[in-house]
Amino acid sequence: MRRSRLVTIMAGFTAAVCAVFAFAVPAQAAAAVHYVALGDSYSSGVGAGSYTSESGSCKRSTNAYPALWAAAKAPTSYKFVACSGATTTSVINSQLSALSSTTTLVSITVGGNDVGFANIMTTCVLYGTNECVAAVQAAQVKAQNELPGLLDKVYNGIKSRAPSAKVVVLSYPVFYELGRVCVGLSETSRAKINEGINLVDNVIKQAVARHGFKFADVRSIFVGHQLCSGDKWLHALNFADIGISYHPFASGQSLGYLPVFRTAAG
Repeated sequence: MRRSRLVTIMAGFTAAVCAVFAFAVPAQAAAAVHYVALGDSYSSGVGAGSYTSESGSCKRSTNAYPALWAAAKAPTSYKFVACSGATTTSVINSQLSALSSTTTLVSITVGGNDVGFANIMTTCVLYGTNECVAAVQAAQVKAQNELPGLLDKVYNGIKSRAPSAKVVVLSYPVFYELGRVCVGLSETSRAKINEGINLVDNVIKQAVARHGFKFADVRSIFVGHQLCSGDKWLHALNFADIGISYHPFASGQSLGYLPVFRTAAG
């Protein structure tokens, strides 16, 4: 009986001590997240609709992966400065100013416009297979010879302005599912375009590794959802709104880019 009473007293004492510490030492608050979303149209969300009025021709969408991630995670601060048509130079000149020493997370897609994605696709659509293959080949040479240095300048700028940030660099999706009957470009043109995108993505991947950033590759998650597939997440050529051509639908942002970024961001 005496032992039972002692156990009860000790249990009460332990509970009281725990309660005191619970009030005296508040639960540690989650680390502050200061997120800045940089990049081109694949980050701004061209093709996903619901563009914000303040973004104008940059076409920043509330359906883009940065906006979706921020809405779900509620970071301490959030700056969305990605812009349609951005190149490495325009990111340096117009977007890096959004970064600071307090920035903890950065996302970016860039490089496609530097090798002329849009012009290549115009050539491939308007002219024949030979012209398409030649245009992609020229872009591949540029990607190998010039893009690494251009990316280094962007990544150095990010590191300089946001030295403590986790930097997530996302890839571009490969456009076409091959081996399918598909209206439009020849199979040869589609295969060459895919080859060019893979080369650009791999150049980006190598540059990311040089800078110790995180490469978030969307290529595999888009497999089965490319052009010529039965469940595509990308716009085909759209003459009524040429700018959205070859860009992700809202589904491509939410089901493709977002989960890959979410995993990389941690």
